[in-house]
Amino acid sequence: MNERISIEIMLIVILALGLLYFNSTKKESIGYVKVSEAAQEQSSPKDLSEITKAQWKERLTPVQYQLLWEKGTEKAFSGDLLYNKKKGVYVTAGCKEPVFSSEHKYDSGTGWPSFYKPISEDAIVLKEDYDLGFKRIEVLSKCGEHLGHVFNDGPDPTGLRYCLNSGALVFVEEQN
Repeated sequence: MNERISIEIMLIVILALGLLYFNSTKKESIGYVKVSEAAQEQSSPKDLSEITKAQWKERLTPVQYQLLWEKGTEKAFSGDLLYNKKKGVYVTAGCKEPVFSSEHKYDSGTGWPSFYKPISEDAIVLKEDYDLGFKRIEVLSKCGEHLGHVFNDGPDPTGLRYCLNSGALVFVEEQN
């Protein structure tokens, strides 16, 4: 019995090390995911750049504030937009910037709304994130809102999966 537990623990450790290696090497090879210094230096819209944390707390729900400004993550399969199939645009919950289109949304099976590309390359900012002890790429709005992360396990044509929090987004349905 102890031998079986030891083998299972060893397999878990090997798997975790493999995932850490995969995350640290493969992301480097995709130019689109690389964080550009120019993108990080983009200025926020003037009217939003001077909003204080207290003002954001007044404007947003507690969940939205936690997701957008404290880099929170909602529980998998809990978001309102996960199963949304309507046509339209996803804007950020705070700054109301358009960031993703329903045309690029797909079911990744991960429990969060997933997209294979943003609405435009300059709609988002990508930033290296080491909060969990290994490198991930954080997805931010141009005004600095945390939306989620991008991973290299998405579908064609990009191979990317922008994994986002539903609470960080607002869906604007296309009008016919």
